Amino acid sequence: MKTARRRAREFAVQGVYQWQLNALTATNIENNLRENEHFAKADESLLRALLFGVIQNADILDKLLVNYYDRDAKEVSPVERAILRVAALELTQHADTPYPVIINEAIEIAKTFGGTDGHRFVNGVLDKLAADVRAPEVEAQKNRPPRPPR
Repeated sequence: MKTARRRAREFAVQGVYQWQLNALTATNIENNLRENEHFAKADESLLRALLFGVIQNADILDKLLVNYYDRDAKEVSPVERAILRVAALELTQHADTPYPVIINEAIEIAKTFGGTDGHRFVNGVLDKLAADVRAPEVEAQKNRPPRPPR
């Protein structure tokens, strides 16, 4: 079962995708998303923070993300770009969410909406980005002892 936060991230990616293709306003996109029967199950405050945040900061996010691409930015699919923008915003501006959660959610969304190997590209970019923008948290995670088997 999807959590409210997972649904919010999925809706944010869908909204950013719409914005990339149609240049609608964030408010118009949010109104379109509200028509979905599952919208009420999403964390609305997270969705709004991500959707409006990406649209307001897209240029900054793109300049940051391009440093981690293994291809020309023009070759990144619109779906992958939307996923990366949403995750990058969350990594850089939502320190309360652990970085592995953000990356894992982005990978799962890429598996759902992206191309065959899009999730691998998303994972590689976000791993590198997290190592830079959340260096202390990444280091602490690396140094944690492994969990005992259940």
